[in-house]
Amino acid sequence: MNNQIRTLLSAFALLLFASAASSQAQQDWRTFYEKSGYLQTPRYAQTIEYCKRLAKASPWVEYTTFGKSPQGRDLPLVILSKDRIFDPVKARAAGKAVLLIQSCIHPGESDGKDASLMLIRDFAISKKSTGLLDHVVVLFVPIFNVDGHERFGPYNRINQNGPEEMGWRVTAQNLNLNRDYLKADTPEMRAMLKLFTHWLPEFYVDCHVTDGIDFQYDVTYGMEIFQNMDDEVSAWITGTYLPTMMSDVTRAGHLIAPYIWPREDRDITRGFITGPSTPRFSTGYAALQNRPALLIETHMLKPYKMRVSATYEILKSTIGIVDHDAGELRKLVRGADERTVALATAEPAAYLPIKMRATNESHPWEFKGIASREEPSDISDSQWTIYTGQPITITVPHYDQIKVVDSVRAPAYYLIPQEWQAVIGVLKDHGVQMQQLRKDATFEVEETRFSNPVWQSRPYEGRHPVQFQSKDETERRTFPAGTVVVPVAQRTGKIIVNLLEPDAPDSFVGWGFFDATFEQKEYGEPYVLEKLAREMIKKNPDLEREFRQKLASDSVFASRPYARLSFFFERSPYWDATIGLYPVARVFGKIDAVLLGPGNANP
Repeated sequence: MNNQIRTLLSAFALLLFASAASSQAQQDWRTFYEKSGYLQTPRYAQTIEYCKRLAKASPWVEYTTFGKSPQGRDLPLVILSKDRIFDPVKARAAGKAVLLIQSCIHPGESDGKDASLMLIRDFAISKKSTGLLDHVVVLFVPIFNVDGHERFGPYNRINQNGPEEMGWRVTAQNLNLNRDYLKADTPEMRAMLKLFTHWLPEFYVDCHVTDGIDFQYDVTYGMEIFQNMDDEVSAWITGTYLPTMMSDVTRAGHLIAPYIWPREDRDITRGFITGPSTPRFSTGYAALQNRPALLIETHMLKPYKMRVSATYEILKSTIGIVDHDAGELRKLVRGADERTVALATAEPAAYLPIKMRATNESHPWEFKGIASREEPSDISDSQWTIYTGQPITITVPHYDQIKVVDSVRAPAYYLIPQEWQAVIGVLKDHGVQMQQLRKDATFEVEETRFSNPVWQSRPYEGRHPVQFQSKDETERRTFPAGTVVVPVAQRTGKIIVNLLEPDAPDSFVGWGFFDATFEQKEYGEPYVLEKLAREMIKKNPDLEREFRQKLASDSVFASRPYARLSFFFERSPYWDATIGLYPVARVFGKIDAVLLGPGNANP
């Protein structure tokens, strides 16, 4: 090809590109929300159509899906990459940080969806602020709870000022996805966990709208910077991310504050609490994954346009910060992962916090509120809070000092009998690596025995959580071939501990995955137990003394004939010793690799 032809072809290509760019610029790229005068949010089909249109028009955008809902809808995912990197392996090889932004986990709270669609458009089509995309790949989930989103109507959020119609809070199975991160009962959440594990984002954003009290702030934020988060990641959040993000959002004209709740509902002068989330929530879960996570909570009573604008500015700022600090953030989360791996072999033994709460320590905080008064109500026969609309600024105590109230020693391994498939499946979805015993093996283990279980009477998230007393005991036991071995020395070590330690707030046991272990399956007929009791007393006079003492000290026991007979049944060789025994055991020593089959365990 001679130079003249090459020059002509280059000129022709430039002409085509200019023509395409001009045509694209002339198209109407306003979102449904913008076309509605900032009053409405699009339905599922309209949202997907716009996302696909973006992907068709821009090589920076890829539209895909990551799962199915119970009603058969695709879970949408939009990937934004200036360098056209749409694969996590390639993203890591290129040194990119990955940012996952999630909207409509509660579909009535649609601010994040409309903000995200505009943001993708402004980057990929309008080419605004494209320098913020040099070192980051952004994953957008515009609608997470797709079935709830399509339960559409004007009366789904009584506490909220717009949009005109919106989706419903929970899924088609009436479950709240933002209570499901650890137990993963829903197909939507299991798909999200697989997406999270596949990409392992360096930063996670979850977009919401508040309920609660009235105040001047149009947006609040929550982040885990407490003992559940790696110290070095927390330092980056408080030293770099939060000051920059808050400055950006304030400069854009929004009033922002930490996510708070009143210490006493009816008296804000008693102050506000900011504290950690348990891992059933997005931010608490991300902390166990060693990833910084931002909770955006726009204020429910502010106009929809103001709320979407605030979300847009926070998302744009976050993308810019993650892009600027991509290398540092990648280094921090890798370091946090390495420190998690080391927990199971630490000397002295490492203890992981599982329960935390705010202390009585506080500092003065200037709160920008809305004046209110209390009046008696003949409807509710209580006090009625009436907000006047008058802005006020008062100094109140802010309780944001957190202490650990319970922690557990991290074992080297957990042993799970292979028959507990539901538990094993959830662990896999969290990205936990497991193996199996190749043959029968004997170990010294620590076990937990439960007593006095009490189930919550009303269902919560489709379950009846259980509370119990527990006691640990050590014994030497033989475990059969096929037993699942879960090493704690892995990146997901904190997830493992919080699921398998019974006293953790969102443990498998607490959520009822092991309820069957509390059940007695064999019973003795009273006439048989009468005979057994007499035989046992005859052989063991000390047992009779113990029985008489219990009769004298426990009137409820003394008044129940079968309880009196069960006293002897429970002390006989006929009693099922596995009742109340947690099937999962802890191993603190080393397990010989020769005993272990290949991972990932798949009974």
